[in-house]
Amino acid sequence: MSANEKYKTSQDLFERAVKVIPGGIYGSKSPGFTVPGEFPYFFTEGEGCRVKDADGNSYIDYLCGFGSMILGFGNSVVDDPAVVQLRKGDLLNCPSPVFVELAERLCKLIDGMGWSVFAKNGSDATTLAVTMSRVHTGKRRVLMAKGAYHGSANWCSANEYPVLDDRDYVHTFPYGDEEALKELFDRYRDEIACIILTPYHHPTYTDQVLPQHTWYPLVESLCEKEHALFIMDDIRANFRLSLHGSHHYFNAHPHLVTMGKSLANGYPIAALMGTPELKKAASSLFITGTFWTSSVPMVAAMHCLKAMEEWDVQNHMNQMGKMLKDGLKSAAEAEGLKVNLSGPDAIPFMTFPDDPNLYHNQIFSAAMARRGVYLHPHHNWFLSYAHKTEDIEETIDKAGDSFKEVKRHFSK
Repeated sequence: MSANEKYKTSQDLFERAVKVIPGGIYGSKSPGFTVPGEFPYFFTEGEGCRVKDADGNSYIDYLCGFGSMILGFGNSVVDDPAVVQLRKGDLLNCPSPVFVELAERLCKLIDGMGWSVFAKNGSDATTLAVTMSRVHTGKRRVLMAKGAYHGSANWCSANEYPVLDDRDYVHTFPYGDEEALKELFDRYRDEIACIILTPYHHPTYTDQVLPQHTWYPLVESLCEKEHALFIMDDIRANFRLSLHGSHHYFNAHPHLVTMGKSLANGYPIAALMGTPELKKAASSLFITGTFWTSSVPMVAAMHCLKAMEEWDVQNHMNQMGKMLKDGLKSAAEAEGLKVNLSGPDAIPFMTFPDDPNLYHNQIFSAAMARRGVYLHPHHNWFLSYAHKTEDIEETIDKAGDSFKEVKRHFSK
């Protein structure tokens, strides 16, 4: 079956979409972000670690809703109480009691945090964090790593338009380059409001980079001298590295932490948390959104957190991720190929050496999609509690044939 036949419903839907939706599918879900014509464009359902596309094709999924699913699609421990709350009412005139309960739970769970506010998306939370930093410090400049993703707001978006000046006070540096970071702090002394960092560097289209042991002590020292705030953008990694926040995993001490994605196993919620001394600045902001007090995602989050604590989810994901990385490396070596496997075990990514355009990644991922395994060619992958040994073994088995396809292209 050709790719066009395999994904005919997806492609028909996309043709309809472009007539009424700019770009057809926009943002990170755009077909252009994978391999157009070789991946499905629309999905209809998911169960455990498997998803089904609009044409009925099933996949072992390693994207997990871009990291939002951590316990498994359709997990009844989360979904059943969420549905009960939905029938009672989701968006009422004022928050439900779970609004308070979830904030209390997070303050006890996440290292160093004394308060929490809620939103819907990572962009909401990171933008609030930057705004709060500017209000608290009375300064404007923001530092971030080159290539880091902190959302789609104008201050950090890849969109750059001359008429917008949101990026004028945002400065970048190569991740992990301590001298470059020191130089920026020197150049803009007494002007820096904050530095925003992901727990480790996970840009698209390239290998992931873990921080050196000297990185966070330096960041914290520079912020202390500058009276700037340190923001940990934990939207993507949160709860896959530690139940107490990724900063706990790396022994870092941020002033503000943003979380989302896996917080509620895919229900739409994000959180901004901060140290107690920043609560006054937070209280001074008009923080609101019509759907930001929606109670169904908060109920889901409470039950997701409980399950993660009781099931030792992080340890399981790390075991499955290590098995996947080791298996892919062995399968590649069996075909005489070398691969780079970067990032934490629960959030891996694979590239081929001397393949800067990720052409071989695209060949491999497309071959895996044809065999029923969804591995994104350009974005890091995710493990979940729903991935079991048999899923990893099936993935590795199918990787062997897919590496053969890559090898044929290498030889051309």
